[in-house]
Amino acid sequence: MVDCSVIDVFCGIGGLTHGFIKEGFRVNAGYDLDESCRFAYERNNSVTFVCKNIEELTGTQLLPKFDKGLKVLVGCAPCQPFSKYTQGQKTQKWKLLKEFLRIITEVNPDIISMENVPELKRQHAFRSFVAALRKAEYHVSYRIVFCPEYGVPQSRRRLVLFASRFAPISLIPKTHPKTRYRSVRQAIGHMPRIAAGEQHRGDRIHKARNLNDINLKRIRATPEGGGWADWKPELMLKCHSKAKGKTYRSVYGRMRWDDLAPTLTTHCTGIGNGRFGHPSQDRAISLREAALLQTFPRWYRFAPPRKPVNNKALARQLGNAVPVRLGRIIARSIRRHILEIERNSESK
Repeated sequence: MVDCSVIDVFCGIGGLTHGFIKEGFRVNAGYDLDESCRFAYERNNSVTFVCKNIEELTGTQLLPKFDKGLKVLVGCAPCQPFSKYTQGQKTQKWKLLKEFLRIITEVNPDIISMENVPELKRQHAFRSFVAALRKAEYHVSYRIVFCPEYGVPQSRRRLVLFASRFAPISLIPKTHPKTRYRSVRQAIGHMPRIAAGEQHRGDRIHKARNLNDINLKRIRATPEGGGWADWKPELMLKCHSKAKGKTYRSVYGRMRWDDLAPTLTTHCTGIGNGRFGHPSQDRAISLREAALLQTFPRWYRFAPPRKPVNNKALARQLGNAVPVRLGRIIARSIRRHILEIERNSESK
């Protein structure tokens, strides 16, 4: 186990935490405002989940959670304020990045990592965040990561930042050349067939949303990799005939078996919200398939036994999650950095 303790802020259902644990790190606690994430986080990671608003969290409260070794603070401030879908909208969540910086200054961790949407890089709030870290004498690096190059089967791009008190730190080299990108087939091709509105008897998370008659006709008229442009006029929505509607070509689309999945969102189990149609079955992807495309292990448990699954909440949690595979890559990068520090220290 790596000689450091990790705290995960904005931990959600544990994608980032699970990645660190799989790479041999000791995660001491996860913090999130959403109490509905507690079961999945604690059940799969055996780590304490603290339900708390970061605006009410202080360094004094957080410091005792670190024990021995280096202090590593990781997190992903909710990305909605920086997403291209919310640009120009008024939101109080812009201040969460500042709150994360406040926690950093109060805790003074040795190593920091933050994962977020690429659009954040263009924001003044991000430039101020980086400048404050450098003023505090952190070595800072960041880059936009194309996740398939690290084994995530989605065309997802994410901003990944590192900061270290000791020396320059960066992401490890790409692990997957284009010829080895993981496809939709590799991620979910083994899953049992189900129909729209059906739940598999052996896995209550392998459940697809129901479709009304018109949407069943639409998905049946959609070829693999296709979308609403392949339909007959009587199946189209009014917005499809408008110039603005024509720009959303992936809406009501199907994935391709031997290609990447699109970036999963909080609405990834609905066919009307993106290219989230199953490649060959007449339905949107199931909750379990969404989890697999987010690289959660097949055995990951998301809901307490004998309690109903909140499908809407789980779709939101999955869409907001850091893919476990990306979490592992971030953890590997920090582990490499720590080993380099130790080698340099021994050689002096």
